[in-house]
Amino acid sequence: MKLSILMPVYNEEERIADALKQALAVDYPCEIELVVVDDGSRDGTGEILGRADDARLRVITHQRNAGKGAAIKTAVDSAEGDYMVILDADLEYDPQDIPKLLDPVLDGRATVVYGNRTFGSHSAYSFWYVMGNKGVTMAANVLFNSYIGDLETCFKLMPVALYRSLEVRSRGFGMEAEVTGKLLRRRIRPYEVPISYRARGREEGKKITWKDGVEAIWILGRERARRRPAPSAVR
Repeated sequence: MKLSILMPVYNEEERIADALKQALAVDYPCEIELVVVDDGSRDGTGEILGRADDARLRVITHQRNAGKGAAIKTAVDSAEGDYMVILDADLEYDPQDIPKLLDPVLDGRATVVYGNRTFGSHSAYSFWYVMGNKGVTMAANVLFNSYIGDLETCFKLMPVALYRSLEVRSRGFGMEAEVTGKLLRRRIRPYEVPISYRARGREEGKKITWKDGVEAIWILGRERARRRPAPSAVR
């Protein structure tokens, strides 16, 4: 199996070098590629990416910022792996957790795996950030009669063909809710494993806002109202 690690990047000159180093240093149980999409960065991100040298790394550049969902779509369209996982470049997620997401797939227990942030050990989280995440996740569970623990997690591992078949349209952070809503509408329940997480604050460049939470709930409601795809859809 080959895993495509998809990294959307926007104005992360202070972190991108470490993000690449950490992602490529992991001892993965399978072949990997790291597909980085520079989503129209206006700082020194592009120059740093241009100096990166690793046979497993491919860099794609958007001339203008189009949003996380659009960057992931570009990465997925060019992915050469059998499976994919998203890894943000902000160092909030630890790529050392990715092999834990692969374990249930490699031993045949799951097809889709989510990394569940427990929001346990930490230095400081925003109360409203955590409550917003829990609120969006609860909305998904109520609408689709499911019990997932972390809808907004970046770590979503699944077959590349499955993600493509979802035809995700959201160009921004709403893609997280759209992906989960479309999976649950197909009655595909993600397998969850616990992961580590270090949140950064607004002063460090945190980009998601309460408006993204409102949009996520609207997207979930939209997906719930749609007719479930035929059984022949890619799983």
